[in-house]
Amino acid sequence: MAKKAAKKKYSFINELYEGVLNITEVSKNGAIKLKRTDLKDLVESAFTKGAKLAAGGERVRFPVIGAIVRRDVKARKAGKGTNPFTGEAVDVKARAASKKPRWSFPKTLKETFSDKKNW
Repeated sequence: MAKKAAKKKYSFINELYEGVLNITEVSKNGAIKLKRTDLKDLVESAFTKGAKLAAGGERVRFPVIGAIVRRDVKARKAGKGTNPFTGEAVDVKARAASKKPRWSFPKTLKETFSDKKNW
């Protein structure tokens, strides 16, 4: 029996690393040249590729920033609701099922924002 090849998980760091290796040039005196526009395009393409994989259902981690994953939103039937401020009856429209992005942030980033010293 032949084993199926395991699907390689997407790594944002590896994507950037391989891209930087491809776009850098070394001059005769050993200096490394890296164009700003090439680096900008590389970062944008890495984020775009990660977003497309997340839309496909894979959890994609971006270091320091967080992780993105697809969230399935259930369908909702039409009905009646109540406005909590006025108590007035309101018609609620039906909503089809959909898929939306969901960001989750690392604990360190949450703590940075909650620390009042950083405000």
